[in-house]
Amino acid sequence: MNDDKSPPSSPAVSKPSIQAYRRHLLVCTGPRCTQDGQAQAVFDSLGEKFKAAGIQEGPLRVKRSRVSCFAACKGGPVMCVQPDGTWYYDAQGENLDRIITEHLVGGRPVAELVFHQGPGEGAEDGAG
Repeated sequence: MNDDKSPPSSPAVSKPSIQAYRRHLLVCTGPRCTQDGQAQAVFDSLGEKFKAAGIQEGPLRVKRSRVSCFAACKGGPVMCVQPDGTWYYDAQGENLDRIITEHLVGGRPVAELVFHQGPGEGAEDGAG
């Protein structure tokens, strides 16, 4: 008896590719972080802001993605910079501009807007 039944062949899956980037900005656009779509408006503004700051392309390129919920449902818009592991609250208006200029371009987190520091590159590790 031959039980050698191969599964039906599936269509070929193409390997995706992503342009190189320095940091990845994740923005929570869930309904509980902000009222009236503020977080989505912040996300929508990032393309022009990144272009103006020179981080839309090149060696400092920042990739941006929407996240439906971070389970940090206060003080939004909430965003996280990876691989730094830096979490920001109230990331809108002048605060957003400072995050872009000081952190995403300059490499220094805006301490007074950080509500959590994960184990990424921005974490204190005693090595510096």
